[in-house]
Amino acid sequence: MVRSRSIHKYSSLVSSLLAVPILFCLTSTAAAQGLTFAKYSNDFLSIGVGGRALGMGSAYTAVANDVTAGYWNPAGLTGVKYPEIMLMHDQRYSDIVSYNYGAVALPLTKTETVGLSAIVLSVSGIPNTLNALINYDGSGVLSPTNRLDYSKITFFNATDVAVIGSYAKRVTDDFSYGANVKFIRRSIGSTYGTGIGFDIGALYKPFGNFRLGANLQNATTTVVAWTTGTTELTTPTLAAGAAYMLPIGPVSVTPALDLLFNIDNLGAGSTVHLGPLSADANTGIEINYKNVIAIRAGYNDVKQFTVGAGIHLPKLIIDYSFARFAYADGLGDTHRISLELILDNSK
Repeated sequence: MVRSRSIHKYSSLVSSLLAVPILFCLTSTAAAQGLTFAKYSNDFLSIGVGGRALGMGSAYTAVANDVTAGYWNPAGLTGVKYPEIMLMHDQRYSDIVSYNYGAVALPLTKTETVGLSAIVLSVSGIPNTLNALINYDGSGVLSPTNRLDYSKITFFNATDVAVIGSYAKRVTDDFSYGANVKFIRRSIGSTYGTGIGFDIGALYKPFGNFRLGANLQNATTTVVAWTTGTTELTTPTLAAGAAYMLPIGPVSVTPALDLLFNIDNLGAGSTVHLGPLSADANTGIEINYKNVIAIRAGYNDVKQFTVGAGIHLPKLIIDYSFARFAYADGLGDTHRISLELILDNSK
């Protein structure tokens, strides 16, 4: 009877997750009205945050129980017992791209938690050669004889920013739900776009240390309106995950699996695809010794092998992850380090 009442309490949220097919139909209607569904729109939001999660191959939907849950699965914020702050820095693609993340989570009551996250991706010093072409044949038509007047080359920057507000509620000891509102600002030179989106998450513990998680990202599609007159829509993505913590004496072993379902027409860029539908997987494992030292490994949906490690100090957690693109040369390695401060003062 208790389990039946618990299921009834969150049936409305489950209904929201089941509304995905309806959203798929809405995307077709919007396309007919001239809106643009960009395949890689807001792709900077799919990079991931936190050294722990990234070291596990981003298989974190069911694992998330810290301040980064505001990104991976807002329902997991109910695992935050004390105020938490995290900062992360990432230089990627041979230091061309700078990626930074900061977040704070604050428990309001024993059952409610709020969070605020910010993600900033930037590329600076991009050359603009549109006004620097020299045409030697005098035809006014671009040809292989074109050269550049380097004195006329100008430079511009590109920056993507997202601010995410999160709320999580524990309904029972076994079930929590959460939601995000995302404010987005993207700029390329003097052109910029502004947008908003929403996520819905759930976390369920059917028994013991087994956890199931779901996060419907861009639940109503995420809209970004550009000053050029273009309006981009990002289609919903459903991340469904499972994780199990197996204690073995002073060691705990946690394997995790995430399945990602999209309708963004990735085609051969995904593991499994059928028309606009696609599916990918993230897998990872963490081995933790006495909650002091941890090592991690994983494989994510962009075909990266990842490894990582973490150390828990009083009030401070330091996590590191490393990733290398398996099928691309010249992109360099990616090192991520995050610092998590836990303000666990009983006062």
